[in-house]
Amino acid sequence: MTQTAPAPPVAARRIAGLALPALVVLAAEPLYVLVDTAVVGHLGREPLAALAVGGTVMSLTAWLGTVMAYGTTGRSARRFGAGDRSAAVAEGVQASWLAFGVGVLVAVAMQLGGAPLARTLVGAHGEVADAAAQWLRIAALGAPGLLLAAAGNGWLRGVQDTRRPLLFVLGPNLLSALLCPLLVYPAGLGLAGSAVANVVAQTLAGGLFAAALARERVSLRPCPRFIRQQLVLSRDLLIRGVAFQASFLSATAVASRFGAAAVGAHQIALQLWFFTALVLDALAIAAQSLVGAALGAGDEAGARAFARRIGLLGGVCGILFAVLIGAGAGVVPALFSSDPAVREQAMVAWPWFVAMQPLAGVVFALDGVLIGAGDVRYLRNLTLVAALGGFLPAIWLAYALDLGLGGIWAGLTLFVLLRLVALLLRLRSGGWAVVGAVR
Repeated sequence: MTQTAPAPPVAARRIAGLALPALVVLAAEPLYVLVDTAVVGHLGREPLAALAVGGTVMSLTAWLGTVMAYGTTGRSARRFGAGDRSAAVAEGVQASWLAFGVGVLVAVAMQLGGAPLARTLVGAHGEVADAAAQWLRIAALGAPGLLLAAAGNGWLRGVQDTRRPLLFVLGPNLLSALLCPLLVYPAGLGLAGSAVANVVAQTLAGGLFAAALARERVSLRPCPRFIRQQLVLSRDLLIRGVAFQASFLSATAVASRFGAAAVGAHQIALQLWFFTALVLDALAIAAQSLVGAALGAGDEAGARAFARRIGLLGGVCGILFAVLIGAGAGVVPALFSSDPAVREQAMVAWPWFVAMQPLAGVVFALDGVLIGAGDVRYLRNLTLVAALGGFLPAIWLAYALDLGLGGIWAGLTLFVLLRLVALLLRLRSGGWAVVGAVR
């Protein structure tokens, strides 16, 4: 094998240089949602409920954007590593066309189907359904910008530019956080003001990423062949994501059968688990960029070294989370609920929650390695097997045997453990480390 360039030093500093800005970008949207929720919450119970319904629908669009960004990062990083920046940016062009097209479809669909969808989710006609439909119709106009920004994040991470995504995401979100209370209260728009603020932020962010593409001086024409390739990659990541969503929805459904205290405690632990996943996702994004670039440069040894270092860092982060979560066992649940029964149930899940953190740290990191390598079909199949063959049977068995919340979280731990074993075997086999500008 001919290696075109030596690998750069495998330094934690270089990984952190990609992971930390990515973490800020990942956290910007959830933090803005908290601001939005706080502002709308003072309008009353019905507007807050309407925001919850509409926000849940739009969060699915944001999830589509995350899938698109991950797929684009790996392809762009490979071409960048091969020394062809123009081709790496061209991947961003095609991803942006795909993102814009999907965003327009979402916007049109919500104008036509927002009201029936809101009524279906609420379960009845009334003020909440009507308000949710109005919010959805307005907020959906920001979908093209939201998905353009996701595609932009993908190709810029691929070329290892973390400064511009930070500015392009933080600036519009800060503007929207200022606009939201002004439009809701002094301007008198009420709940609609929240939706308008969302649209302003998402459209501005999408415009900034599109302008960054234009400044690269590459052809902006759509190429159906490349778009089809990206659709295949996104399809595999989407199927994988659906398996996750189905698993977590099933876990919540089973928890609800053990009573209100159990499902409340499950929600606390699950949301904290999602928070730790957000931090570990930033490490996975660094893995996507660095591993993709190394393989694109023909440097299999460098890619393997990055994979080992990033997996190790993921494990270290997981151990730190385990220590913090374990130390906070007597305090953290009380921050979310004053109900003694909920806190008691949280302690049932807590040992499993703590124990899985080091395992999950390695799993998230290695997920990023394989996405960067373009090995998404293996990830898709692994997730389906672990979910259908491990997690779902375990949690429904917990229900059948009345094992309570501990049984559910033992099932989640099994899900993580199965993925960890399969990822380590894949890493050791080397089947993922295919060099070249494209896979």
